Order: sequence, then structure tokens, then C-alpha cells
Amino acid sequence: MITASLYFIQEKLLFLPTVLEQDYKFQFNYNFEELNLETNDGAKLNAVHFKVKNPKGVILYFHGNAGDLSRWGTIAEYFVEKQYDVLVMDYRTYGKSKGKLSESVFYSDAQLFYNHLINSYDESEITIYGRSLGTAIATYLASKNNPKQLILETPYYSIIDVAKSRFPVFPVEKLMRYKFLTYNFINEVNCEITMFHGTNDEIVPYKSAQKLFKVSPEKLTKLITIEGGSHNNLSHYETYHMNIEKLLNNFGAKI
Repeated sequence: MITASLYFIQEKLLFLPTVLEQDYKFQFNYNFEELNLETNDGAKLNAVHFKVKNPKGVILYFHGNAGDLSRWGTIAEYFVEKQYDVLVMDYRTYGKSKGKLSESVFYSDAQLFYNHLINSYDESEITIYGRSLGTAIATYLASKNNPKQLILETPYYSIIDVAKSRFPVFPVEKLMRYKFLTYNFINEVNCEITMFHGTNDEIVPYKSAQKLFKVSPEKLTKLITIEGGSHNNLSHYETYHMNIEKLLNNFGAKI
């Protein structure tokens, strides 16, 4: 019975969206445009696009598994402060976004927003950034396109790998409908890849990031270990800020 329950409730375990009314008014510290894009299957996806004067580039940000844009937009403003345009979307069922969930639509929806960006930016100006759940989506997108760089915060080898650490006595490989096989995508990435992970991550084990790093393109990939860091506090560490500054300053200099 427990095994069957895990199979049927896995979406509720994996995805923790909060819903916003369609007339909800976002309030952020920087100028932004609210976007609503429609997919081929009729889903409507909500996003915010922060814009600054004379941007160094643009960051396409894929957020974690909980909350909505009212929270993640505020988090993404960290990069707006660094003189970058930032586009962050809500996945289906999150915030104002509507549509039926499946693993495949996470990828196709991400491509929809990438296509939107390249109407206004050159690919050499695009950084793809994934956080937690969003790291597999970001990696997939980088594998299918030619962005400047890929940044992954608390990445995982696969969701199956994470689930095994949580439910070691269950046959999770057979149970999981959502697999998010980051390791399958990362070898097809041709840009520079930077991973950030904390050694005390209680959600995505550090060893899962290590496994991913081992199968990543050796010459393109760097794993930045944050000693003592957990899943949601890497921004509390100077190591994170110092390396983000290097990545974005170098990026801006190359445009």
C-alpha cells in the first residue's frame, strides 16, 4: 500500500506550487514586463522579464519546486542588481501558469521561453541558470541550444537518484514517472558549466552533484563546493557570491 501510494502521489511530493489569482499584481524593486505565452497544447505560461539599461546579458532562470513568481522573482533580482536582464517563468500549475503537467512539457515549455529570448538577444548573451528542480530543465535546454554558459545551483544526477536517498527501501526506479535524467543531457552541453553545491544539503545530497560532475564534459565543467552549505542557503556564503561575480563579469566582458 505504501509503494502504491508513492506512485500515485509523487506529483504532490515533487511539486509544491502556490497558485496566484490571474489579476495578482507583482511588486518588485526593478522594472519588469509580465509575459503570458501560450504553448502548442493550449497551456498558458506566466513569466516576468526584468530589464535594465545597457544590460551585460540576459539570464534565463529556472526555479525550484516550491512557490511561485512572487517569491522567485524577488530571488532573481539578485542578478538584476548585477546589470543583467532576467527572465523567470512559472511552470504549469505554479502561480498564474495553467496547463497539465508531464516531464516532457517542462522541457518544451523551457524551449518556448528560450525561443522568445532569441528574438531579442543573441545566444552569446544568454546564461541559463537552474536551481534545484530547475537544474535538469536548464541542462536539457543548454544541450539543445548554444547559450554562453550554464549555471546550476544544487544540481542532481537524476530525480531517481535523489528519491533513492529519500526512500532507499522502495523500488523508486519503477515507481517514478518523473525521472529528470540530468546526466543524460549534460554530455550534450557545449558551453561552460558551473555547479554550486553545499556539503550539508538535506534535499539534494552532495554526492548526487558529485556523480553528475563525474559524467559532465571534463574541460567545460567546474563544481564549486560550499563547505557546510545546505539546500537553500548557498547565497549566505561568500564563496557563492565571489564565484557568481567572476562568472558574470567574465561573461559581460565577452559580449
